[in-house]
Amino acid sequence: MTSNPFTRLVGQQQAIELLTQAVRQNRVAPAYLFVGPDGVGRSLAARCFIELLFSSFVETQFHGSLQSRLRQGNHPDLLWVPTYQQRQQLTAAEAAQKKLKRKARSVIKIEQIREITEFLSRPPLEAPKNVVVIEEAETMTEAAANALLKTLEEPGQATLILIAPSPESVLPTLVSRCQRIPFYGLDKASLTQVLKQTGHEEILQHPAVLSIAAGSPGNAIASYEQLQAIPEKLLQDLTKAPTSYRNALELAKQIDQDLDTEAQLWLVDYLQQSYWQQQHQPNIIIQLEQARKSLLCYAQPRLVWECTLLSMCQLYNS
Repeated sequence: MTSNPFTRLVGQQQAIELLTQAVRQNRVAPAYLFVGPDGVGRSLAARCFIELLFSSFVETQFHGSLQSRLRQGNHPDLLWVPTYQQRQQLTAAEAAQKKLKRKARSVIKIEQIREITEFLSRPPLEAPKNVVVIEEAETMTEAAANALLKTLEEPGQATLILIAPSPESVLPTLVSRCQRIPFYGLDKASLTQVLKQTGHEEILQHPAVLSIAAGSPGNAIASYEQLQAIPEKLLQDLTKAPTSYRNALELAKQIDQDLDTEAQLWLVDYLQQSYWQQQHQPNIIIQLEQARKSLLCYAQPRLVWECTLLSMCQLYNS
């Protein structure tokens, strides 16, 4: 057997051990549920697991490395849902440059589950079994989840991997038919290692971003990209208390004009972390938390920020 591809995965020793032993002992389950926070390696673990499973069979009909083919999603015995084309996303900076607003999160529909059923209806061509990976399994519609349940009951010569943030986010009847593989946020050393390995060492210079990430390299990278998308002068003005009521109102107006709701919610997180690390001011943290709740309740953003920044100004001048 080739070297263990799980060497590319950092800080998930329990998951690595469970999946590696399943392949080595030829006890691969019909279905797995990879649960844990976004950005901690669940999708990478799925690719490593499939590579380890498929590498026991010598490829003779196709050229190119197994790792490359799996990464590109063009192995005949692998179906990744959503497809790689569907999963393409812009970074926060790219979206800001194109002046795009956030769209509603896509869901996995029953038509995609029917594609899975059709895919599994034929025997594997090269690998020991067919494998289906369903990312964001928590977004399945009820009809899709019920349709998938029938497939899980009789998977045939296949293994399905569902990826979700928690067992509670997926239909209980699906959870009961899957072997659960837990994933966790990384410790500081592991997070640092991943950011350095992936060329994102500059993020380590931003403590507030690292705090928001909560042990998730993926979240750290996404958060840093969001940081780059916010005007530098605005960010500098917001990381210190408003100097006057007029200044507070001007900042609120600029936030409303320059940032969409998603960016404003991120900004709340960033300012909470920044103010806490700089000054340990509980009252300001409380004001910002109220701003978050108001934004989530679809209150008028400019009014939310006017109230928040005016309150912060009062706190500093009292």
